[in-house]
Amino acid sequence: MLTDKKYLYFIGIGGIGMSAIARYFKSEGYDVSGYDKTTSSITDQLFDEGINVQFEDDWSLIDGMYMDNPKHTLIIYTPAIPSDNHLFIKFKSEGFDMVKRAQILGFITQDTVNLSIAGTHGKTTTSSIVASIFMQSEVSFSAFLGGISANLNSNYYKQEGLGRLHTITEADEFDRSFMHLRPNFVIITSTDADHLDIYKDKNDIENSYVQFSQLVAEREFVFFAKNAANRIIGCSYSATDPTADYYATNLKKSARGTYFDLMKHGDEVLMTNLYISLPGMHNLENAIGAILVTLKSGMNWESIKKGLASFKGIKRRFEYIIERDNFIFIDDYAHHPSELKAIINSIQNLYPNQHITAIFQPHLYSRTQDFMGEFAQVLEKVDRLILLPIYAAREKAVDGVSSDVLLQKIDIEHKICLEKSEVIPYLKEHKIEILLTIGAGDIDQLVQPIADNYGQ
Repeated sequence: MLTDKKYLYFIGIGGIGMSAIARYFKSEGYDVSGYDKTTSSITDQLFDEGINVQFEDDWSLIDGMYMDNPKHTLIIYTPAIPSDNHLFIKFKSEGFDMVKRAQILGFITQDTVNLSIAGTHGKTTTSSIVASIFMQSEVSFSAFLGGISANLNSNYYKQEGLGRLHTITEADEFDRSFMHLRPNFVIITSTDADHLDIYKDKNDIENSYVQFSQLVAEREFVFFAKNAANRIIGCSYSATDPTADYYATNLKKSARGTYFDLMKHGDEVLMTNLYISLPGMHNLENAIGAILVTLKSGMNWESIKKGLASFKGIKRRFEYIIERDNFIFIDDYAHHPSELKAIINSIQNLYPNQHITAIFQPHLYSRTQDFMGEFAQVLEKVDRLILLPIYAAREKAVDGVSSDVLLQKIDIEHKICLEKSEVIPYLKEHKIEILLTIGAGDIDQLVQPIADNYGQ
């Protein structure tokens, strides 16, 4: 696939998965550039690292070295790219070699010891904890992450070390992309329904996860969250359920993390006084999955314990932006009803006597339509709600689907739909105790202005 290739052009390079692969190839000495629809903190970082990004869907702006060397050029694209993208259409009509992101990720990791983390939610946190554990070892590894690790300040990392190269990859269920991987070890964090524009129903997506898990022949190398991942055959784990193969006990929780002991079914103690520096039961469960897969892949307990304790989290995953006695501001990437439920429950458990104001930006018209009732139910758990317009991403608007329609289904007193430009003036008019920004679109562009408003 890469024979004689020198130039790599990424369509959708600003995506979290795409940018990690672009960084990999840049570090390997390839000429790398690409296109994305909008600027972002990721594209800013790519510029700083010497990777050029264009933001106009204009063939004439592409560097001549790609056009003059089609035999030596490879086009890598995200399946989320719109079908009417001019660059995609032109590269295809001109006969350039083109591959999906998942295909190239499978190719560059196929001869490694691959640890793949899949799930509707939780996979970015889990894979980042796995990377943190590997960082405390002397093992050679590369990590391709679906978020910006605070430890690495990147979504790609490579460590030169001992032994055969290990790779840590997020296994993306969208477009069944994870079937291009060849994992040696697998974690499945959840199999909730999502991407119903791709899958027919919940049963269809569960079948896909089952097929993915079967890429690993040894069942003892497959780990799944007992009460969140259905129909998987392997080793189960849970933050609280003692009927799982592995579970946590003796929990001591705080706003910054959890101390716990790890048990094997039958009351066998595997390790005591472990600490994960993230709050919330969902993060504890992610940590258990990371412990088990790294232990099975050969990590020692010292590396595991240090990796957990030193983990600093991920940008936009329960990220404390401001933490004061009278005001707390947390930002999170949650965009599925299950994820919203987890983050809101965690905040309520940590701060039971304080009011939560949430700013939510729905992501995709299809997801909003498919889970309208579930979104309404979980968003009723906050005290004040601000809904931003739906972030369309790759989609076109759907008649009858909007934030206004969603708002009408939410039964709380204090609720409103606002444009992003209206948020800060609105916040200034109200006393806020806990502020939560949530969503997977461009709501992150509001985070710093809001923080500046509160005198970060």
